[in-house]
Amino acid sequence: MASRTMLGVFDDGTQAARAIDGLRDCGVDAVTAYGPAPHHDIDRAERASVSPVRLFTLVGGLLGCATGFALPIYTVYDWPLITGGKPLISIPPFVVIAFELTILFGAIGGMIGFLLLAGLPRFSKPALHDPRFSNDTFGVLVRCDERRQAEARAALEHAGATEITCDA
Repeated sequence: MASRTMLGVFDDGTQAARAIDGLRDCGVDAVTAYGPAPHHDIDRAERASVSPVRLFTLVGGLLGCATGFALPIYTVYDWPLITGGKPLISIPPFVVIAFELTILFGAIGGMIGFLLLAGLPRFSKPALHDPRFSNDTFGVLVRCDERRQAEARAALEHAGATEITCDA
C-alpha cells in the first residue's frame, strides 16, 4: 500500500505534542516534529531517548588517550635518548600528551557522531517543509498508509492544526 505524507502546522508546541499523542493512539509511529525552539512536551510525546552521540565522544576520547600514550612510547623506543639515567618510558611526561589527545579525539568523535546521527549534510530539501518552523510555528510531519490517512488528518485537526497539507 502506498505511503502518504501529511504536514500539520501548529501555533503552539503543546498543540503539536497533543497531535503526536493522538497520532500514536491511532497507531501511526512515523512522526517527525519541527519547531523554532526545543519544547519539552514534544520531547515527551515523541518518547525521545538519550542521544547516542555521547558514545562517539567516549570512543573518541579512549582512542585519543591510547594514541596519546602509544605515540610517545613508540617514539622513545624508535629513537632512544637516555638522559640522566632516567628510564625510557616514564609515564608522567606522557600524561600531558594523552590528555590533550583525549580532548581532541573526543571532540572530533562527538562532532562526527552528531553529523552522522543527524543525517547531515542534507543535499535535498524535505518534500513538505515550511520556513515558518524556524520562526514562530511548530509542525508535525506524518507518514502513514492510505487507510490511516483519514485518522491521521482527524488527529491533527482535533489537536488544533491551523493548516494541513498533503503530498501529491
